[in-house]
Amino acid sequence: MTPRFARAVAMLALGVLASSAQASCIVSAVPTLFGSYNPLSASANDSTGSVTVTCGIHAIAILQSYTVALSTGSSGSYAPRRLHAGASTLQYQLYRDAARTSVWGDGSGGTAIVSGGFLLSVLVPVSATHTVYGRLPGLQTTATPGSYTDTITVTVTY
Repeated sequence: MTPRFARAVAMLALGVLASSAQASCIVSAVPTLFGSYNPLSASANDSTGSVTVTCGIHAIAILQSYTVALSTGSSGSYAPRRLHAGASTLQYQLYRDAARTSVWGDGSGGTAIVSGGFLLSVLVPVSATHTVYGRLPGLQTTATPGSYTDTITVTVTY
């Protein structure tokens, strides 16, 4: 049997929810790209992406905290998330930690969010980058060749 290969990517879309009038924050993301996948291999494909939060103010210095949540993507579930290529799917997951034990979600269903904070001063934006750890488990033998994608919404609350 010839191994089938698929390309998989979890795209990070941007969404910002503002709850503070004193600061303004923006978010940018680098997608988690899994590359070629061999469904006959027992090895997982691990990859990383990132979410960067940049905040600034136009007044006196303040301490600004924030949280970062990731959506379920098109699967509608964190257990597991799914990449799609037409009707074909591949299970995958996004984590907050390099050991890939803490699912990055919205705080529901056993998932966790990422929290951070800045001491902001006038006209000096501050950034923090948070790594997204992705895993595409091995031996998903029903995979068909194709480009698999999913879109994750990043929500920053500050």
